[in-house]
Amino acid sequence: MARVLVADDASFMRQMIREIVEAEGHEVVGEASDGDEAIEEWKRLHPDVVTMDIVMPRRSGIDAVKGIMEIDSSACVVMCSALGQETLVQEALQAGARDFIVKPFKPDSVIATLEKVLEKGD
Repeated sequence: MARVLVADDASFMRQMIREIVEAEGHEVVGEASDGDEAIEEWKRLHPDVVTMDIVMPRRSGIDAVKGIMEIDSSACVVMCSALGQETLVQEALQAGARDFIVKPFKPDSVIATLEKVLEKGD
């Protein structure tokens, strides 16, 4: 069972990810609605994995990944992007994100991606 932090500015997206993750027996230990909050919650909770939206207010998901990686280069972050954000996804991966999930979410692909990145981290 993984401890997951969900970062997305849309509450319905956070809820959707929460439901998918919890249905597989993982625990959502926190939520963040912008990049600054994501970094603060990461520092406080040290989750096993973070699902991070790319486009968020105050601080983007890419900047939040950079901030988390400065603190812990082994942190496990999975980006969440809409179709057509390939350039931003590449930037996030270069910043240290381990993988990405495309919106709209398919529960099977969300879980498969989380399991893949968590295996690599062991």
